Formats: sequence, structure tokens, C-alpha cells
Amino acid sequence: MNQLEQEMKEKFGTRVLARQPLASYTSFRIGGPADLFVQVENIDELSAALSAADRHGVPAFCLGAGTNLLVSDRGIRGVVLHLGVGFEAIEVEDLHVFSGAAAQFGDLVEKVVAMGLGGLEFGEGIPGTVGGGLVMNAGAFGGEIARVVRLVHGAERDGKQRTLTNEEVGFAYRRTKLPPGFIITGVEFELQQGDHDTLVSRVAELRAKRSARQPRGVPNAGSIFKNPPGTFAGKLLESCGLKGQRMGQAAFSDQHANFIVNLGEAQAADVKALIELARYRVKESTGVLLEPEVKLVGDW
Repeated sequence: MNQLEQEMKEKFGTRVLARQPLASYTSFRIGGPADLFVQVENIDELSAALSAADRHGVPAFCLGAGTNLLVSDRGIRGVVLHLGVGFEAIEVEDLHVFSGAAAQFGDLVEKVVAMGLGGLEFGEGIPGTVGGGLVMNAGAFGGEIARVVRLVHGAERDGKQRTLTNEEVGFAYRRTKLPPGFIITGVEFELQQGDHDTLVSRVAELRAKRSARQPRGVPNAGSIFKNPPGTFAGKLLESCGLKGQRMGQAAFSDQHANFIVNLGEAQAADVKALIELARYRVKESTGVLLEPEVKLVGDW
């Protein structure tokens, strides 16, 4: 690791940080340190960083906005790569839209709706980046990202750049089957021409629904569990008396049972314990084993 750190610092200078705490990089505001934290600003830098890590046999993990992650209190071993502003561009040509992986999903929705392009309205209010939304096949209110993606650009763990078709991404409910270690750098969308006023109204409607149903102004990672077939995770959790259930400084939201919120100084272990408790109670009560939507990463 020392040799890799030196090599990274020679190339990226002060953008390389050792033992960097990750809590401020996650929407939960939870997470221990990364062995090495490196910010890259373009695809060539990303490829170089991945190639170096691969040559040294050190694992690499890409951390976006951290909106659907629970990072261990012990942190993440290896190299954590963070995509900088060079990955935030959004370009529109007719019905074709390119978005950098680090662009905020909400910014993309706002831009295309303003131009009268339909297909991404469901993304209003979904936190995080376009790359993160792609990885999780983000969706809501009957829409999902898989339906409008044309191509996905990225780099493999050895640094080689690669483009995947929609079929090669392997979209499924709230997940994808990307190649191991593949890091998304950009996404191409194929949208439809729509009526501007209708699209704006739809986005406003969805924004109001989210505001009424979901906790605001308190750190969280979005939905904790995927919805089982034919029902809703929040409904099952509430039926088992989990709304408001606390563990340390972590608690299931009083507003929506499928959200865990950080009440101040919550630890990853607190959140993980609540997830395990909820899965046990729901299974015992209903026979349904809930599948986490939030990803647990790092040294557990």
C-alpha cells in the first residue's frame, strides 16, 4: 500500500488523502476512513488510478454521492475513487442526452424537463448521482432508469475503458449486473419529445408526493429495503411496529417506516442492527424476508 500511495501522490498530488474519513461523503453522514482516497477529474485519470491499484493488487471502490450506501465504521480497505467536476457534464442533442456519472440526478431531470424531453420525470427527488442511479436501476412512481438508457461508458478494474449496451448492463429490479469492478463514467439516454407544461406539472406533482411521504432535513440513505412482489416494504415494517424503533442514534423514520435516519451521531453498527432486527421481525410476522436496497460496503 505504501508504494501505491507514493505512486498516486506523484500523479495526483494533494488529491490523494490517507485514512480519509468518509462520513461527510455519504448522505447518512456515517462511515469510517478509506485507506487511500483519490479524486480524479477525467477518464484518463480514472484509468490510470485503476491501473495502478490493479498492478499493486489493491481493491478500488468508486464513491459517488453516497446516497444509497452504509459505510462500515471501520471504513473501506484499499483505494476509494471519487469522481470530480470533470464527470458532471450534461449534453443534449435532439432526443439524445449524455450525462457524466457525477452529475446530480435531480439536475439532469430539471434540464431535460425544461427542454420538453420526457422519460426521466420519475427521477425528481431521487438523491445522488446519475452513476449511482444507474447502478441501482433507480426508479419511482412507475418509471425506472433502465427504460431510457442507451449506452453506459466506464472503465474496468484494470483501467481499460469500455462501453456497454442496455442489454449488457443487465438491468433488474433495483440492481444491475455490471462487470466486477466496472466504474461508470457517463450514461447516454434516449428520451421522447413531450409537452413542456405537462412535464413540469408532472414533476411538481411527484415532488409534492415525495415531500409528503419521505423524511427531509435529516441524514438518511433513502429506502432501506426493496419492495417485495405485491406489497410495500414500508407497509410491512409499519405493521410490525418498527416505525420509530431506535438503536443508538439510528431510528426508523416516524414519517416513513422504510427509511432509517441518523439522529445525530449514529454509527454504521446501529443502522446494521436495525436492518437485521427488521428483517427478523418481518420474517417472523409475515413470512417475507426483506431484501436490503441500501448497500453495505467496507470492512465489516
